[in-house]
Amino acid sequence: MKGVLLVNLGSPDSPTAKDVKPYLDEFLMDERVIDVPKILRNILVRGIILQTRPKKSARAYQKIWWDEGSPLIVISERFAKKVQQLTDIPVALGMRYGSMTIKNALQELKDKGVEEVLLVPLYPHYAMSSYETVVVKVLEVQQQHFPEMQLTTMPAFYKSPEYIKVLSDSIAHGLKDFEYDHVLFSYHGIPERHIRKSDPTRFHCKIDGSCCSINSVAHHTCYRHQCYDTTELVKAALQLPEDKVSTSFQSRLAGDPWLKPYTDYEFERLAKEGKKKLAVITPAFVSDCLETLEEIAMEGKEQFEEAGGEHYKHISCLNDDDAWVSLMASWIRDWETKQLLPV
Repeated sequence: MKGVLLVNLGSPDSPTAKDVKPYLDEFLMDERVIDVPKILRNILVRGIILQTRPKKSARAYQKIWWDEGSPLIVISERFAKKVQQLTDIPVALGMRYGSMTIKNALQELKDKGVEEVLLVPLYPHYAMSSYETVVVKVLEVQQQHFPEMQLTTMPAFYKSPEYIKVLSDSIAHGLKDFEYDHVLFSYHGIPERHIRKSDPTRFHCKIDGSCCSINSVAHHTCYRHQCYDTTELVKAALQLPEDKVSTSFQSRLAGDPWLKPYTDYEFERLAKEGKKKLAVITPAFVSDCLETLEEIAMEGKEQFEEAGGEHYKHISCLNDDDAWVSLMASWIRDWETKQLLPV
């Protein structure tokens, strides 16, 4: 019997420092998130970051928390429920971090008789700190607790024509009746060294402004290339003017160079260049979460307006949009009946 495991990032159980702290500990101690030797990671995370960050993060979560719970969890649950309604095989939902564990999700599938699992990391793009860590964690749990299960992993779907169509239609709806001066595609940032570490050739990814446009096997695991590719594909689909579109990267830790340009710098730059009406899209996420609802929708608006901008619109993620649900269900059916995966 076949089944599906959807995996998203995760969330604290509540917007309190008490619950945020263990969540951040699990997240930041992941060797694919902060990729330094464990002893240094332990000092950095538990000796420095977790001494102050939980209270700050808890305040941010409190600003976006819903009555039903964490937005990311609630949205992911709604999405999984809708997908289940359109498929004939069991669908389970797990989170990479937090109490909604991958182990519990796989156990749920096993209890329903599932022997072959399609793993769907809910990330459009490949990055070691998102897509890769999900795959590695699921394999680890499967081998330790469910060795009889077979796993197939859905590839990063950032350039799938069907996905680009759904994403573009959603963005077009968000831009309706908004006479923008500029559209900013803001992707989650990662350290530049992650790009180089993920390069199987060990020489292609120079992050020099040209390597992403030169065809290479490295692009299969190059987050930067894939983000720019998504922007270009959506721009073409919607016929957005070249001079009114740009790409940036949000959320970073101090100390190391991360992918540029930085989104917060772009808010200021665009406003000072006379862009009064800004639309912001966050295609690295399929579900709205802290990084989109607080960092972009709230803080971003404030930063843009303080720099001279006048009208700001954050366009929601796909969330549980019916077209997105239908696409995922069709991908699942293709795998179930034909062993086909999106390309």
